[in-house]
Amino acid sequence: MKYNDSGAYLKSLQQVDRSSLPEDGGERFNRLIFSSSPYLLQHAENPVRWYEWGEQAFTAARDGSLPVLVSVGYATCHWCHVMAGESFEDREVADLLNRHFICIKVDREERPDIDDFCMAVSQVMTGSGGWPLNVFMTPEKRPFFAMTYLPKRGRDGMTGLLDLLAGIAALWHQQPDRIEANCSGIIEALARVSAPKRHDTPPDANLTFLSAEALQQLSGSFDQHFGGFGNAPKFPMPINLTWLIRNKQPEARAMALQTLHIMRAGGIWDHLGGGLHRYATDRQWRVPHFEKMLYDQAMVAHAALDAYCLTGDQCYREMVENILTFVGRDLSNWQGGFYSALDADSENREGACYLWRREEIETLLGDEADLFCRLYDISETGNFEGGENILHMPLPLDRFSAQEGLDAAELAHRIGQCRSILLTARRARIQPLRDEKIITAWNGLMIAAYARSSAVLDIPEHRDQATSAADFILTRLRRADGRLLRSFLNGPSKAPAFLEDYSALMFGLIELYNATLDTSRRDQALLLADETVRLFWDQEAGVMRKTGFDAEAMPHPASLDHDGVMPSPLSQTAWCLERLSRLIGRQDLRESASRAVERPLADAQRHAASQLLALTVANALNEEPPVFNFSGPVGTQGFRALMTTAAKSGLFSAVYRHSGNTNAVPSVSVCAYGTCHRPMTDPEELAQLLSTLA
Repeated sequence: MKYNDSGAYLKSLQQVDRSSLPEDGGERFNRLIFSSSPYLLQHAENPVRWYEWGEQAFTAARDGSLPVLVSVGYATCHWCHVMAGESFEDREVADLLNRHFICIKVDREERPDIDDFCMAVSQVMTGSGGWPLNVFMTPEKRPFFAMTYLPKRGRDGMTGLLDLLAGIAALWHQQPDRIEANCSGIIEALARVSAPKRHDTPPDANLTFLSAEALQQLSGSFDQHFGGFGNAPKFPMPINLTWLIRNKQPEARAMALQTLHIMRAGGIWDHLGGGLHRYATDRQWRVPHFEKMLYDQAMVAHAALDAYCLTGDQCYREMVENILTFVGRDLSNWQGGFYSALDADSENREGACYLWRREEIETLLGDEADLFCRLYDISETGNFEGGENILHMPLPLDRFSAQEGLDAAELAHRIGQCRSILLTARRARIQPLRDEKIITAWNGLMIAAYARSSAVLDIPEHRDQATSAADFILTRLRRADGRLLRSFLNGPSKAPAFLEDYSALMFGLIELYNATLDTSRRDQALLLADETVRLFWDQEAGVMRKTGFDAEAMPHPASLDHDGVMPSPLSQTAWCLERLSRLIGRQDLRESASRAVERPLADAQRHAASQLLALTVANALNEEPPVFNFSGPVGTQGFRALMTTAAKSGLFSAVYRHSGNTNAVPSVSVCAYGTCHRPMTDPEELAQLLSTLA
């Protein structure tokens, strides 16, 4: 996209007076100028006559007997920007699209249901997917072709978009039978993929086998040298890390801990501003794809909290604090919610904000520059393209300090001052676009991370941040009838919340209850649980839907979900229902949890490592968790000390309750593995007991 400061450009579009514009946007704009989505607004000045998804677009397609192009992406997507600059901003491409197609733009973050449908089409057609995601369909929403990024003209073995569009247009008019054959084949394939899997053995009858299979699959793809799974590109995959940490086998935990350490030292980690980028393009985690997504920060924070609970290693505590400091500073709305993402690009290139030349650092740091550059592998020739450098640490700080003959604490202080100077200088640069959508699901994950950290690390400010965000979602993203909505940007969206939103917000509220023992948070989660069953449970099919009965239905149900960089909403829903059933003793919630996890567990028999949360839920349904029974005034220092001791014990499935007696001395009794222990008031004594139970 041809603008230097994408954030300033977006703000200028948001400030356009739309009251005098015609329905089609007029000469300067297309219909997307009326959208609130940052991604759609980025395309509002394209010469392509874009529509938003809706009946108006499909009516125009039917009236003109034209095929439909549905192009899906999101505001901080690098390759979406590339394709826009090469093709959608190009008059030659636009003329071809406007003549032969009705074109629809979709923000996948606002409409994950459309994205799921289009991604399922891409998967059955090509075996892969990604963004930008472009699906061609009939006016009746029957898909017949899918592609991701293509250049305007063919190169490097890729078909050019111009040639592809001309071919599809000719096929549409000259060989409609081939279009129909493609439609029928795709719909049949979607039906096969999403059909319930039947197994002779009940899924929960072989959980030990499935867990062993999952561990074997993760071990088989684990990179022994650099951590993580597979080769390049490498994603953090925090669900894998959390499951491995909570596995009692030493080799499982070692894989997760090694991965966290290497990620923390690599270029995927932002050593100045905190948090981490979306993924690494190389095996060593050195070269990131520079986007920063809210959900990655939340999920990696959870994994690092688990690692800290298990080991007590301050490195993991620092990871959590580093992530949440970044989110609080750069991704927090002053009213309480959390923004979605930071773009990879600024100044018309990827990573521009994050890269350094050695002479810049020498100018800024003076005498400390040489030490800093040795620690972070900064050279004159650069460790990246064009003589620029990505900060990363070939050696951990303790090994580097020993090598240099320096006191580790003094070195950490000096390096911290250097980082502060460089961060101030970096913030004076043109900043990447910040997508300021507040998405219910992603906020739920981050609420949970802040809430857990407030208890585990005893940081009351994190509790306050979680509380403010929960209140924002529950007040600003609800209709008058109580129905949750998907997102907020200068006002709530019209799209009703999806299963992932309900399940993630339940998760956040449950963790907020665990951290505060505020029963109003438990009750809010319970209300959402009942709403979830009512809105998403398909009694006839015996499955949980991802889209509510009161929302628009896609042409074909999306395929079965699995864990990815975010948890499967089916399994996350089951986890929340199981937790709530333990908290309040409602058997119907336990039964709903068991039903909700049936299909993910059936899918686990095909590939166990793709359904780790489902395995966790199934095990929880078959076990009695430890129970912490607290008494005393919740806000006191003594009570918080007991809460922190319990929260960082490594008893991850524990249930927290309060007796209701706030006048007693702060105490906690623990019931676990068939024994209820006497109430304890001393955190050290409690820690000794819990060390025998974890």
